[in-house]
Amino acid sequence: MSTGLIIALIVIAVAVIALLVVGSRNAKARRDDTRRVEAGEHRDQARIVQAKADQRAAQAEEQAALARQERRQADERHAQADRLDPDVDEAVEDREHHDAGRTA
Repeated sequence: MSTGLIIALIVIAVAVIALLVVGSRNAKARRDDTRRVEAGEHRDQARIVQAKADQRAAQAEEQAALARQERRQADERHAQADRLDPDVDEAVEDREHHDAGRTA
């Protein structure tokens, strides 16, 4: 083989290797971009789910506050009934027994 042919083959081999390296880098960059987009979509979905969960938690807290308020009103009505009831000792005893079961 002539020297020129050997040099040409070496240049072609180096060019092919360079093209493979550049192509590999471009493919990796495209994969990375695709993964970034997918990760962004996952983050968007996570934000939506988190916002819904926060809203439901706030609603649950409001419901719990309302339940506590209604329980206080019921206790006040029981107390008022106890003041009016001539058999208050029995009514108080029954309610205290019921309340003890509720807090346990």
